[in-house]
Amino acid sequence: MKLLEVEGLRKDYPQFRLGPVSFAVEAGSIMGFIGRNGAGKTTTLKSILNIVHPSGGDIRYFGRTYEGNEREIKQRVGFAGGTVDWYPRKRIRDILAVTRSFYDNWDEAANRKYMDAFSIDPEKTPRELSEGMKVKLNLAIALSHRAELLLLDEPTSGLDPVSREELLDIFRLLRERGAAILFSTHITSDLDKCADHITYIKEGRLIASESLASFLESHRARGEGNNLEEIMLRYEKEDFREKLAE
Repeated sequence: MKLLEVEGLRKDYPQFRLGPVSFAVEAGSIMGFIGRNGAGKTTTLKSILNIVHPSGGDIRYFGRTYEGNEREIKQRVGFAGGTVDWYPRKRIRDILAVTRSFYDNWDEAANRKYMDAFSIDPEKTPRELSEGMKVKLNLAIALSHRAELLLLDEPTSGLDPVSREELLDIFRLLRERGAAILFSTHITSDLDKCADHITYIKEGRLIASESLASFLESHRARGEGNNLEEIMLRYEKEDFREKLAE
C-alpha cells in the first residue's frame, strides 16, 4: 500500500525551480532522499507537508489529498527536522504535556521508552541540550503518536556514530511493524545500511527514484561507483568540473 504518492511536484522561486518530482513511499519501507545542499530536498519535504504551497503537482497521503483531510493526515504522519525550535526556556515535560494534547493516538509508554532510550531528562529545557540531544528530542516526539508515515529532514544530523546506529535500529523496527519512512540525509552510509528505495535530486531535478538495489546495480555495471557516496560524488563532481571549464 502506498502511504505517500508525489506526482509531478513543482515549486517555483525566482532563483530556483524544483521539479517535476515524482515518487511513492510504501508501507513497510524506508526511502532515502539524497542530494547536495540546495538541491531541493527540504523544499520537497515542506511542499509535501504544505508548509510551502507547491506550484503544481499532486500529493496524496493514504490515497487522500491534503485538502479536506488535513487533521486526519496529521494524526497519522510524524515529522522531524534536524534541529528543534521549541521554547528554549520551557521544561521538556511541559512541552510534552502540550504536544500530547494534539494527538488522539499519543502513546505515553512509547514516549517514555524513547525518552529513556535517548537519555533525555524531561526536567531540562531545550537550551540545556546539545545539538545532538535536540535532534533526539525531536525524534522522540515524532515517534510517540504511532505515526504510520515518518517524514524526516536530516534526522541523523549532529548525532555521534553510536546514536546514529541506534536510530537506524529504530527505523528497521518500525519498518517491520509496517510503518513507512522517508528521510533526507547527507550521510549516505546510513542509507546503505537500511534503505529499501532511493530518491535522488540534483539542482531541483529528479535523477532517480527506484529500489536501492537496482540503483546500485545499474551504476556498478557501468563502473560508476559501488555505493551511494561514490555514485553521488561522480554526478556532482562532473557537473562542478563542467562549470569550471566554462
